[in-house]
Amino acid sequence: MITLEHVSKVFPGGTTAVDAVDLHVAEGEVAVLVGPSGCGKTTTLRLINRMVEPTSGRIVVDGRDASALPTHELRRGIGYVIQHTGLFPHRTIEGNIGTVPELVGWSKPAIRERAAELMELVGLPRELASRYPHQLSGGQRQRVGVARALAVDPPIMLMDEPFGAVDPIVRARLQEEFLRLQQEVRKTIVFVTHDIDEAITMGDRIAIFNVGGRLEQYASPRDLLAEPANAFVADFLGAERGLKRLALVRTSEVEAAPGPVVGAETPVEEAKDVANQAGTDWVVVVDAGRRLRGVAWLADLGGVERVGDVALQDPPLSVRAEDSLRTALDAMVTSHTGVAVRVGPEGTYEGVLTQDILTRELT
Repeated sequence: MITLEHVSKVFPGGTTAVDAVDLHVAEGEVAVLVGPSGCGKTTTLRLINRMVEPTSGRIVVDGRDASALPTHELRRGIGYVIQHTGLFPHRTIEGNIGTVPELVGWSKPAIRERAAELMELVGLPRELASRYPHQLSGGQRQRVGVARALAVDPPIMLMDEPFGAVDPIVRARLQEEFLRLQQEVRKTIVFVTHDIDEAITMGDRIAIFNVGGRLEQYASPRDLLAEPANAFVADFLGAERGLKRLALVRTSEVEAAPGPVVGAETPVEEAKDVANQAGTDWVVVVDAGRRLRGVAWLADLGGVERVGDVALQDPPLSVRAEDSLRTALDAMVTSHTGVAVRVGPEGTYEGVLTQDILTRELT
């Protein structure tokens, strides 16, 4: 959908903002541009919709040379969202969302219908339509900015630090909402941020730029964290690369260990054998449908015949298939057993995740 072929931008005075960048963004993909201040990521973004013209190289948008298109025609197919939203203070929320449809000649009823549709899509109450930007919270204004960019259903969206002006809690919610929205609309998105954690959360692929507009590496978050191209990339990713990688892997992608699991009717001696084989001093107890009931510690099993005859302790913290291995690690270090139990959709026992399993995944 978007291809930069050896694109450079040198400003008057000789400052190189973008240096011979080759970049390809596939249809429906979120490509995140990240790097330190002055690395050319925002300039690269603006080159795509010709807010800045390249000094050399070629940019292809949806199969067409961007330089050969009238700028208004090019930009009609590109939504643009910036950090401070750029909303018109004198226009209502409905009016802001309808800005581009109005410019291209939509009727007032069609604009009103589209604004209502988009407000619902981005999670804004309909009663906000008649309000003005200053009457909204920062997070709500960011949602309006996204809705406005989507107004004429452009195939491409450019987003320049769109969540950078809000507090961390609101930012996390906006990121979550954005990812949900992307599942529905499947736009091709180029997203600029200075935050590597946001890049890892949001991007299908990440482009790491260095000062002077040099593209150091362009890869999926997993590949980037597993194999940084050089010391600059490794330093930029930070010291917790392993934890960041765990956040990208779902528990369903690794094989859980069987774990020391028994039923409530299991004889005590048999339960002790199960624990010894697993190297634990406890067993997980499940009911007839293999749903978790709790944990029985071997030290508590004296003087009874069946495991279910003792008061069971709370079960280990559990995770589900869609949870990340980082979530599983948090459960491990919090749980009194040192493991996380993986459960199925109905809460059925599927096995345990251990630190050894996580270590194998990382190596």
